[in-house]
Amino acid sequence: MAPLDLAYPFEGRWLVQNSPADRVPSHGTARFAASHAIDFVPVDESGRTASVTWRTLVRPEAPNAFPGYGRPVLAPVAGTVVGVLDAVPDHDAFRGLPSVGYALTQGRRAAAGWEALAGNHVLLRTGGGVVVALCHLQQGSAEVAHGDRVGVGDVLGRCGNSGNSTEPHVHVQAVDRAEVEDAAAVPITFGGRLPVNGEVVEV
Repeated sequence: MAPLDLAYPFEGRWLVQNSPADRVPSHGTARFAASHAIDFVPVDESGRTASVTWRTLVRPEAPNAFPGYGRPVLAPVAGTVVGVLDAVPDHDAFRGLPSVGYALTQGRRAAAGWEALAGNHVLLRTGGGVVVALCHLQQGSAEVAHGDRVGVGDVLGRCGNSGNSTEPHVHVQAVDRAEVEDAAAVPITFGGRLPVNGEVVEV
């Protein structure tokens, strides 16, 4: 299947992680049509997320300590909203030793299904029928509802830390149907290319 070309779903500086430019499946699994998914982590002008201190290594951190928490998440393509979840609480961020304990709970979330992994999210169906998912949004931040038509760059919600997320970021994936658990992955590009892991995208 030909890649779906998208606009970046944000403004500012964002770090690329889990890019399918580096490996497929990008997240280490083909489950939940995640083979071509990509993550974008908001960073400050120096290219960093929240500063690392000794506390980072031993305890969870509040998501609002991160520079991108609450940044607008934009529609990367024109389409119709076919799914919105907005009620999942944002949880603490986990770096250092706390991330080990959090990783041990991932199986439980996966067993609960795609929505438990995605957290708050918006699903957009393009004119060609492909569905784009934007995940881990901030609780209560959705600015669209089911059935809304959106254009490229319209605000969908805000960057949060809901679902399967160790720090505030946006997970983007494209699938061939809105029922993600039964969907097939669709490759994506951004402006005709895929950014690589470690690249900082500035829009």
